[in-house]
This record gives sequence, structure tokens and C-alpha cells, in this order.
Amino acid sequence: MSYPDAVEHDSDDAGTGAPSVPRPPAGAPANMADVARVAGVSIATVSRALRDVPGVGETTRDRVRRVAEELSYVISPEASSLSRRETGRVAVVMPRIDVWFYSTMLSGLERALRSEGIDVLVYQVDGPSERGAFVRDLPARRKVDAVILAALPLSPEQRDRLDLLGVPMVIAGGQARGLPHVDVDDRAMARAAVDRLIAEGHRDIAMVRTSDTDATTWDADLLRVAGYREALAVAGIEERPELLVTEAYGVDSGTRAVERLLALDRPPTAVFGYSDEIAAAVAVGAQRHGLSVPDDLSVIGVDGHPMAELFGLSTMDQNVERQAEEAAGIAVRLIRGEPGTRSVRVRHRFVDRGSVRPPRDT
Repeated sequence: MSYPDAVEHDSDDAGTGAPSVPRPPAGAPANMADVARVAGVSIATVSRALRDVPGVGETTRDRVRRVAEELSYVISPEASSLSRRETGRVAVVMPRIDVWFYSTMLSGLERALRSEGIDVLVYQVDGPSERGAFVRDLPARRKVDAVILAALPLSPEQRDRLDLLGVPMVIAGGQARGLPHVDVDDRAMARAAVDRLIAEGHRDIAMVRTSDTDATTWDADLLRVAGYREALAVAGIEERPELLVTEAYGVDSGTRAVERLLALDRPPTAVFGYSDEIAAAVAVGAQRHGLSVPDDLSVIGVDGHPMAELFGLSTMDQNVERQAEEAAGIAVRLIRGEPGTRSVRVRHRFVDRGSVRPPRDT
């Protein structure tokens, strides 16, 4: 998928020499901003178009090239060298490295890239200020041949700014407009988990999720909530807002959620955890209150985390290792200019460990 040409004013008369757009003074060397202004696109789009980076429509790419030729603009040697795999390094940018999903993703990326003779530079950008600083300063510029963004929440403006790195970008564990990516279907995965609970006869089903203190919005969270709600709606179960519980991120978020849920006049008989870590904490909280999992409370999570196996929890395994391998493969092909798929959706799978049973009153 490419950026919509309409956003770049890709009309039939664009770039035809209309006098409404000022051109650089005669004799003055043109720069990338001049090309962007005359072509009616962003500087980032000019950069991508002239380096054949994915994410630009063919019509827009042709127009940018035509304007660049008319203005005698040639992309700088520094920028062009970035696309020729001269560094032997790939940057991996992620919010945190001390969380299982990201550490597992990083391990898989490093292993796959190392097998191709490519080193990894890791950038941890935790929180809006660090992400903003990374996007502003572009510390990876001229240091790497490609960038892999691991489930990193970015605004469209930040994404456009990263285009100025001048190298291919790949999203691992999510999507962003027009970029090569590897993901799982978070919405379908959540729905499948809740469907398992519904199939066992549960009707009072809670979902426990967490939120960051910096109010960052995560696509996976929104999609999993949508899947939870969709499963209930399709089954004809009226959603109870008090059963969708959000706690601040922390090791005890699941246990705090259980306190709230068990205090309800009609507590849930089953809980869907946004992650396996949350599901495990829910199970611990339930046991502290004298409840048995799954006899008194069914619990299911998402991830495929080793903790789920330790606690005997059923889960929807999103195969993070496979996502990492696929993302690394796409990055390598883009660096080397090799053909191949530019987007991969990894299939999730249900792992049954017996933590889901019918409610006691059925």
C-alpha cells in the first residue's frame, strides 16, 4: 500500500510548469525542499521517491523525478550511499527492552540479522519525550542500512520525519501506512480468545488491560478491545462497561483489577487478559481471594509467554519469534534490492492448558 496520491496533490496538471509555484532563482542550485515545493509533495516524499523506497505511488514518484531533472537536482552522495548497504548495520527501535514481547522480538531480530552478516544497533525510546528526541535528532542517520520499528507508537508527523533517515523502514509487530510490515491480527486474536470463553458457557466476561502513565495509545490495545467487544456482540451478550478494566501498567496491575472485579455485585466468571503477564497476575489475585482457576474463574491471555506455561494458563500464542524472523527477512531483501513479499501476517494459535472451563452454575 502506498501513500494516497491525493494527499500529495497528484492531479493531472500537477508538475506541468504552472507558474503558481515559485522555482529557485536562476543559477542557484536546487535542494530537496525546492523539488518538494515544485512537485507539491513533502520533503520526505521526495527523499523516498528519489531513492526508490517503498511508500510512494508511481504517479507521484514519476512527477518527483521529472521535477528533480528539470531543476537539475541530484540527491546527495551521503543520502544515496545509505541505500547501498555500506554499513552492515540495521537499527532496531523499540519502546522498551525489559518487557518480554520486546526482548523476545529483539532476540529474534538479532539472531536472524546476524545470520546474514548484519549487526544490530538498538535504540530504546521509552515515552513521548524520548521518542520525540529520537525523531528530532535522528541519531541513526548515516549509521545504518535499514531501520526496524518494533511496535513503536508514532504520530504521522514523526513517521514522515523518520523518512529523512534515508533508508528502508520495516514495522515489526504492527502496521503503519505504506510501510513494509509484519504483524498478527490482534482483533481476530482477541475475538478468538473470548469466543473460547463464550463457547464454554460464560456470559459475564471481563477484559483486563493496562495503560501507560504517559497516556500513549497502542494500536494492539485498541484492536484487542475491539475484538473483545465484537465477540460479545456477535454472541448477543450485552457488554457491561464495568467489566472492561484498565489499570496502570505494573507487575500488580492484574491483581489490582481482580480486586475491582470481585467487588462487583455480579463479578465475572471469566477474564480475558490483554497479555499473558496480566492473565497470570489475575490468576494470582483470584487465588489470594480463595478462588480456584479454572473451577471458580476461567482465565485466558495473549502472547505465548513462558509465564503462561508456568501458571498453566491457556493463551493465544502470537509467535513473536516468527514475527521477528519475517521482519528481519524483509529488511534484508530491501537492503539488497531483492524481490519478495513486503508484508506478512503471522497466524496466531490457541494453546490449551486447561484454564478455561464452564462456569459453576451451568
